[in-house]
Amino acid sequence: MVSDDGVPAKHCSSCVIRIAPGEKVRPRTATLTAKRSFISFADPAACWVAGEARRVREVTVVLFPQGAVHMLHNTGDTEMKVVCFFAPSTNLENYQMHEGVDFPD
Repeated sequence: MVSDDGVPAKHCSSCVIRIAPGEKVRPRTATLTAKRSFISFADPAACWVAGEARRVREVTVVLFPQGAVHMLHNTGDTEMKVVCFFAPSTNLENYQMHEGVDFPD
């Protein structure tokens, strides 16, 4: 993976997230210094970006604009795998956490 401890790159980074069935990624976050896109490998799933919830199908690419508050929810019955890409490169130090905010029903 492209990351500080993997293949270093100045202008991008990536990570893999695994989300159990029925689980949500918490807390809701915003990436302050980078745009983030992800590819979901689960169906069905949902994402929440800047106040708008949308269904996500398998192999969907979603862009989280820089600073947009976002969250993922695995609404299926199998593990959801998500590959995230960041430009420019980022890490958790550049995240803003939004505790106590939940995915809308």
